[in-house]
Amino acid sequence: MKIGAKINRLRILNQLTQEELAQRCDLTKGFISKIERDLTSPSIATLMDILEALGTDLKAFFNEVVEEKIVYKKDDIYESVNDELKHTIHWLIPNSQKNEMEPILVDIEPGGKTVIDRPHQGEEFGYIVKGSVIIHIGNKKFKIKKGESFYFTPDKEHYIVNNTNKIASILWVSTPPSF
Repeated sequence: MKIGAKINRLRILNQLTQEELAQRCDLTKGFISKIERDLTSPSIATLMDILEALGTDLKAFFNEVVEEKIVYKKDDIYESVNDELKHTIHWLIPNSQKNEMEPILVDIEPGGKTVIDRPHQGEEFGYIVKGSVIIHIGNKKFKIKKGESFYFTPDKEHYIVNNTNKIASILWVSTPPSF
């Protein structure tokens, strides 16, 4: 974090000159100038005095708002290939395991399947983008084809099988993240 640039912005927002800020803090104009150019660092006590003169405090000063990323591009997608089970998981949102839901795209090759997922809290939703699959939930099976979707509470073991001769693609969203 560039403390000097942030102090400079606050000083300008408060319509103060370096001289005026220096006087309010019992400092020199030259010292304020050096702080704003990051040539020197103030002590905590001096920084607190400067911030008080600028109408803020340490907590507000260092509480930076991080820009939330809204749009994710192709380059953001991370892929994981499971050759044994014949499927590829595409994580559409990087680090989505820190979010409340986790959207993925799963491509299942003919004869492939997903890992058996143990019962857990949450909800799961899927939309079949391409092909058809059979979803196993506990001891029940459901055939789902392109354009159809599924939604369930994952309180039983569950997994998906592609027993066709064409690749299947599923947009799958789980909450909380479980992949």
